Amino acid sequence: MDNVIECVNLTHCYGKKLIYKDLNFSVQRGKIFGILGKNGTGKTTTINILMGFLRPTSGKCYILGEESHNLFPQTRAKIGLLHESHVCYEFMTVAQVEKFYSRFFLKWKKDLYYGLIDRLGVSYDHKISHMSCGQRSQVALGLIMAQNPELMILDDYSMGLDAGYRMLFIDYLTDYVRENNKTVFMTSHIIQDLEQVIDDAIIIGRQKILLQMPIKEFLSTFHQYHFNVEGRLPDLDFDDTIANWESLKNHYTVYSFKAEKDVKTYLENKGISIQDFHEISMNLEHAFIGLTGKY
Repeated sequence: MDNVIECVNLTHCYGKKLIYKDLNFSVQRGKIFGILGKNGTGKTTTINILMGFLRPTSGKCYILGEESHNLFPQTRAKIGLLHESHVCYEFMTVAQVEKFYSRFFLKWKKDLYYGLIDRLGVSYDHKISHMSCGQRSQVALGLIMAQNPELMILDDYSMGLDAGYRMLFIDYLTDYVRENNKTVFMTSHIIQDLEQVIDDAIIIGRQKILLQMPIKEFLSTFHQYHFNVEGRLPDLDFDDTIANWESLKNHYTVYSFKAEKDVKTYLENKGISIQDFHEISMNLEHAFIGLTGKY
C-alpha cells in the first residue's frame, strides 16, 4: 500500500525549546492512524506541519506525495481538517450550513452529512446556536466527512462530545473509512475511545517517538506485572526489559515487552526477592500510561 503521509527526520523547536527530534513515520492509504502523547509532546505541532501552517526546524513531511508546506490547491482540496476545535456558523440552520459549505467542494456528498445528522435526531431547520456543544461538534464532523476527502486529519475530534456522541461518530467514521478506502490521521485526549478504531499509532514521549506499531500488536505484547518485595525497594533501570516501573511501599508495578519468565529472571539476577508475581491485563489507556508514565 502507498503512503498518504510520510515524515522523514522531522525536528521542531520553538525558540530554544526542542519539541521533538528525528521523527520518522508513515501512514498507509486506507488506515486509521493515531498520534498519541501527553500534552505538550507535539501532536498539534505535527498537524500544523502536515498542513503547511508551520515549517519544521528540519526534516520533511509529504502529503499525497507533495511536500506539506508547498501543497498544490488540488491536493489541499483532498484533505479534510478538523483543527483543535469545532467551528460552525451558528446563526445558520442544519440545512443552511450544509448548503453553504457544499459550494466550496467539488466532490461534496451531502448524504454523508445528513446521515450523521439523522442519527442526532434533530430537524434540518434546527439552528446550530440552539444545539448542545456535542451536537454542534457532530455538525462540524459531518461537514468534514461530506467533503469526501482522501485524507481526514482530526485534531482532538472528541472535544465537546459525551460518551454516546463519541461512540456514534467512531462507528460512523469506521464504516465510512472501510467502505471508501479513506485515510484518517487523528488525535484524542480520550485514549480508550481509540482502541477499537485506530489501526496503527505512534506514541510520542518527551522529544521522541516511544513506540510505533499496530495497536493490536502493542496491546498483545506490552505487559503489566505486579509483585511484592521484602525490605528496601531498589530502583530499577530503564532498559530493554523494563520499559517503565512504579512502586508504592513494598509493591512494584513493572511494564515490559518481555514475557513473564524473562522479567522474573531479570529481577532475580538483580538480587531482588519477588513475591506474588502476576500479570494484570490492560486496555489501551492503561498501556499508554504504563509506557509514558502518569506524570
